[in-house]
Amino acid sequence: MTTSLKYLSHYSLGIQQQVKKLIEEDSLKAYLLAQFPKPHEISSDKSLRQYTNEIKQQFLKKSAPLSQVKYDDKIHVVNNALGLHTYVSRVQGGKLKSKNEIRIGSIFRKAPEALLNMIVVHELAHLKEKDHNKAFYKLCQHMLPNYQQLELMTRIYLTEIERNGNIY
Repeated sequence: MTTSLKYLSHYSLGIQQQVKKLIEEDSLKAYLLAQFPKPHEISSDKSLRQYTNEIKQQFLKKSAPLSQVKYDDKIHVVNNALGLHTYVSRVQGGKLKSKNEIRIGSIFRKAPEALLNMIVVHELAHLKEKDHNKAFYKLCQHMLPNYQQLELMTRIYLTEIERNGNIY
């Protein structure tokens, strides 16, 4: 049986082989549980908004306010994404007003907090940098020093979720 590693396709062959070995040994779930023994408790949209605003306040005080932050059941299926940052600009009187929204895939409702944190940081970084460029990843790294490692772990987590459902 060949194992599809669609979430890890852009990583080195060495990393892919390590994950394949864990899958073949049926120990990927145990590996993830050793790294992340329990899920976070940020399960409501209200608590997610508060969590996101605390991170925003710490690193992006002067950025535009968030009009909405919520978990979204359709995000992974429809957009093939983990989270979305959307913004809409409207003319109100003589001013241009923009609204920013962050939607996080519901798959992260029962995930390790470190992985939720990575997704939130990623979406918050889009408040300043719209594209996935060098400045964007530098900002992510500033807000979360181990951002790249957590992005990899998120992709490994998604691989296990797709194989066997939630790890908790």
